[in-house]
Amino acid sequence: MDIPATLTGATHRAEGRKVIVASSVGAVIEYYDFFLYGSLATIIAKQFFSALDPSAAFIFALLAFAAGFIVRPLGAVLFGRLGDMIGRKYTFMITLLLIGISTFSVGFLPNYATIGVAAPIILIVLRLCQGLALGGEYGGAATYVAEHSPPHKRGASTAWIQTTATLGFLLSLVVILGVRSTMSPEQFDAWGWRIPFIISLGLLVLSVYIRVSMKESPVFLKLKAGNGISKAPVREAFGEWKNLRIVLICLFGLCAGQSIVWYTSQFYALFFLTQILKVDPIYANTLFATSLVLSMPLFIFFGALSDRIGRKWLIMIGILVAALSYGPLFKALTHYANPALERAQQSASIVLTADPRECSFQGNPIARDVDFRTSCDIAKRVLAQSAASYEVKDAAAGELATVTIGDRAIASVQGRLVANGNAFEPASKAEIDGFRARIGAALQGAGYPTSADRAGIDSPMVVLILLVFMGFVAITYGPLAALLVEMFPARIRYTSMSLPYHIGAGWFGGLLPTISFALVAEHGNIYAGLAYPVAGALMTFVIGAIWLRDTKETRAAA
Repeated sequence: MDIPATLTGATHRAEGRKVIVASSVGAVIEYYDFFLYGSLATIIAKQFFSALDPSAAFIFALLAFAAGFIVRPLGAVLFGRLGDMIGRKYTFMITLLLIGISTFSVGFLPNYATIGVAAPIILIVLRLCQGLALGGEYGGAATYVAEHSPPHKRGASTAWIQTTATLGFLLSLVVILGVRSTMSPEQFDAWGWRIPFIISLGLLVLSVYIRVSMKESPVFLKLKAGNGISKAPVREAFGEWKNLRIVLICLFGLCAGQSIVWYTSQFYALFFLTQILKVDPIYANTLFATSLVLSMPLFIFFGALSDRIGRKWLIMIGILVAALSYGPLFKALTHYANPALERAQQSASIVLTADPRECSFQGNPIARDVDFRTSCDIAKRVLAQSAASYEVKDAAAGELATVTIGDRAIASVQGRLVANGNAFEPASKAEIDGFRARIGAALQGAGYPTSADRAGIDSPMVVLILLVFMGFVAITYGPLAALLVEMFPARIRYTSMSLPYHIGAGWFGGLLPTISFALVAEHGNIYAGLAYPVAGALMTFVIGAIWLRDTKETRAAA
């Protein structure tokens, strides 16, 4: 491939370090902005989707979270094209401003109670702007650093960029924990959650200041001097089969599985701790932040290791081991984070007996309570909101659903709507509330906890499990930027590498929490959500093992 010389010598090494620091700091701030939403998803569900019932509100909040990921490929094409035509530096200055302003605006956005349905609509628009901008950030930063690095150190250099997503996530957790510690939980839920978004303005100013002093990539300057800049990078990248083939292999045989591992190990694991295992959010964030800090050197280690032994199989092994380990590790997380829940599931199983024709899809993100009015749906909804795993057995046609907890059977109820169909009749609502109370009492009597007992949490083991998750992220993500950069020629690199990365991160990874929690709600098993990441990771391993090539032998020319 047609990349020329990079920075060498003592002066150039110093310049290279400056490039890495400046690019990494800016990227950390952008990821902080983007991941604030995910770190506060539970509160945002209450603030902006309060018209829905709790289960649907959380799923819809995750869907709005995913909206920022859905448009990332569009941002990759838009800003990738600009990066290949006008330069790396100026393009990710634009993306920085767009994501920073969008994040700051969330801090002042009125909630649903204040302006009604306009609140979630505006929130989703801001998330789309964030996603669009982030779609152009990663390719720019990775390309910029790689093009300042000698081939034999490209993995180690770009690994610093690979730490930025995790550092941004960590920064969001640290800021949230800091703000929470200064006020009561009620104050934070009411208005304190806005402060981390508002603080982002100061970080934006800092990042702009840092990036203004950066110089353009020497590779791009040489392309420009030699009239080697592509006039149509999008057409050249995706309209010519020799390059499109590589894009598709990178998507399905590399980026999809790597992104699935990233979001399972970080966001889904955090949501699993707080939503399913009922660990206090502040304590869960503290445990997570600890594991993130401990894992940071692993990104640099695996990036540097890929310079010596190759990148492909390092990533493929990480993806395969993660896929095979998620089931046992998430069960171990339950054992150490909420042992009372594990004991209750083992000693008092839950069985829902219902007419299958009465049972609707529980993962519907826009559903309201009134959309689930059969005895089966009402029973499933109550159990899902209790984070209780249950088995479903078929009942005779027309038979009322029954929930059996241990040796206690509780008959469900049918919901009856008022004339306009927008609410349950008062008497029917009272019956549903009574059923909910009976289920709650039966669960409590069978030992099912309403929250994780802090004294019962084996914190060192939880941190160790989370650190293993972070190890999966580091081994698959640390060498990724260098491998992607080396897969494509410089004239269309920004565009070519950005699209598969952001489809992988935005669609396969970003939609993972939404899909996984919908699977949990639908199947009534707290581990059902793992089916998606395990299947997706295995798909990538098979495709990557067969068709993805390693760049070890050709990277000097990359």
